Amino acid sequence: MKPIEQQLEIIARGADEILVEKELVAKLKEGRPLRIKAGFDPTAPDLHLGHTVLINKLRQFQDLGHEILFLIGDFTGMIGDPTGKSTTRPPLTQADVEQNAETYQQQIFKILDREKTTVVFNSDWMNKMSSADMIKLAASSTVARMLERDDFSKRYKGGQSIAIHEFLYPLIQGYDSVEMQADVELGGTDQKFNLLMGRQLQEQHGQKPQCVLTMPILEGLDGVQKMSKSLNNYIAIADAPKDMFGKIMSISDDLMWRYFELLSFRPMSEVESFKDEIQQGKNPRDIKFLLAEEIITRFHSEAEATAAREGFIAQFAKNRIPDDIPELSFDAPEEGYAIANLLKDAGLCSSTSDAMRMIVQGAAKIDGEKIADKSVKIQKGSAGIFQVGKRKFAKISVN
Repeated sequence: MKPIEQQLEIIARGADEILVEKELVAKLKEGRPLRIKAGFDPTAPDLHLGHTVLINKLRQFQDLGHEILFLIGDFTGMIGDPTGKSTTRPPLTQADVEQNAETYQQQIFKILDREKTTVVFNSDWMNKMSSADMIKLAASSTVARMLERDDFSKRYKGGQSIAIHEFLYPLIQGYDSVEMQADVELGGTDQKFNLLMGRQLQEQHGQKPQCVLTMPILEGLDGVQKMSKSLNNYIAIADAPKDMFGKIMSISDDLMWRYFELLSFRPMSEVESFKDEIQQGKNPRDIKFLLAEEIITRFHSEAEATAAREGFIAQFAKNRIPDDIPELSFDAPEEGYAIANLLKDAGLCSSTSDAMRMIVQGAAKIDGEKIADKSVKIQKGSAGIFQVGKRKFAKISVN
């Protein structure tokens, strides 16, 4: 294994918080592979790059020689994770869970080493729990403690309902750590309460408490809101190479560094050298090419990444998009931003009727593709390069 200082540098990369770092150092000093846990509820069939922030960190632990325990929460998935929710989530059916869990396993091994990863399901032990066992687990915490959790507290103070079974979710996630004898558990910053519950329950069961490592929530293409399918600001790892390349190239130059830190496996020293190159005059687009190619190679192949880059360059050259186009942001109503209004408000057309005419003539484009429907509405979370004619461009994000 690498020296502890080098391990800590890699482990801390991009992390929001390590609790408790001195305990992690003590575990590393034991010189054994640590048991690293991360849990995912199979709530949707496809993963996006936001999900891979945790999986990338697992791979870093794996490359350091530690044991990776990838937990698929098929039991907790049927409860529904209340994290960040203002209403009770509908539970998944067993069929949904099984289908999504299978898809997860197909996708995660594009990042993790299959031979060095142990996939576990929490139904393996939760289905064996009796009613008496569940009551005993429920007695491990209090309602007051549960209401310390931010989303529960907000819902309670706001008079919104909290179903009793939702209190079981953090308890079961914590108990998973007991069953798995985890040394470290990874999770998003929004999972901190649940991760700390694992420490509490491990101590109650006579185990050394796990260390907790929280990772930030990745911003979506708009650079503001978290990456989410519902906001349509996501990059799915199953996206076609061409689509993936175009989406990555649409992010802002500032957001590019965030993506390098959380999604790239390049050393941070190399990323810092990229920043120096840009300060010395290199086009940020060329650095963004490297990010896009690395990610597409991971989920597809090097050849497809190269082809996507060449296709993007050809399209870019054909459309002659200037490097200094304006970057604009607009707030959209809930139903979306009418395309004609957006083109007018962005200054790309003189009026909505002018915008309609340009669309009908095929002179209006988004990311090089003609806008086929003049009644289309651009949804919140969308971003792209909007073009009217040969010379009018704007990089627009809709919030």
